Amino acid sequence: MLVLTKENFEKEVLKADGLVLVDFWSEKCESCKALMPRVHELAEKYKEIAKFCSLDTNGNKRLAMSQKVLGLPTILFYRNGEIIAELTTEISAEDVEIKLLELA
Repeated sequence: MLVLTKENFEKEVLKADGLVLVDFWSEKCESCKALMPRVHELAEKYKEIAKFCSLDTNGNKRLAMSQKVLGLPTILFYRNGEIIAELTTEISAEDVEIKLLELA
């Protein structure tokens, strides 16, 4: 998983080719920390389908807000710099996998 910051977000997500999954999370979010290991497993399994990235919203709050992330965990799917799908709050790894395969 590629770690995103405000410095590399535009290059790695908005200007990237193909499908990009961004996991927005926070250290204070227990649901985020529970989901993260499963998302990492999906990243390994589907690395040929999409670029997997994560963004810690602590220290990147403005960036998260600019992407309209209002709750955590949130997973956004991008293509050609545009958000094409969103999963938020009550997310399971199965939800992520299903959405990923729909969009691939």
